[in-house]
Amino acid sequence: MLTLLIIAITSIISIVAFSNPGIFYRFDFQPYRVKENNEWWRFFTHAFLHGDWMHLLINMFVLFFFGSAVEVYLDHYLGEKGWFYFLLIYFGGLAFAVLPTLKKHSHNPNYHSVGASGAVSAVLFSSVIFSPATSICLYGILCLPGIIWAVVYLGYSYYMSKKEGDFINHDAHFWGAVFGVAFTFIAVPASFGAFFKQLGDLLAF
Repeated sequence: MLTLLIIAITSIISIVAFSNPGIFYRFDFQPYRVKENNEWWRFFTHAFLHGDWMHLLINMFVLFFFGSAVEVYLDHYLGEKGWFYFLLIYFGGLAFAVLPTLKKHSHNPNYHSVGASGAVSAVLFSSVIFSPATSICLYGILCLPGIIWAVVYLGYSYYMSKKEGDFINHDAHFWGAVFGVAFTFIAVPASFGAFFKQLGDLLAF
């Protein structure tokens, strides 16, 4: 499964980088260096780095549950092309999510950010589009429809974006979500009607 492969690679690189600043600063997202030195690889490499253990665990935890689901949905709708579209959602969401950050901080040589937040958010919201009513259980106790957890995730991101002092680009969660929703509707047109039907059934209940 692509989800497990991405989690494994991301976890290994992130853990190594925790104690290796050289790797961290060589591949993190620095808008200033992207613009001035054309270091465009940072659009993608920053996703394999994380600010700390909690940052890594939360992103990989969310990716594990929602990424696996999205793979199944894409295989169902798109067949053998499913794996390719999953990569497009993940890495497309990753790059799209930091475009506003590039514009906002391109003149700030001291700005750095890391994390797969944009990509994970894209996958999360793609899953919600496919199945908004599916129940997700936190620690096997608190079970709520996926669309509610998605809103909670964005609320957390908004709150954290108001704080400073870490390397986490919390704004990327929002733009990753936008990409995930738009891409899913475009790549799988049937998901549009199915989403609103399920949402209507959920609200009616």
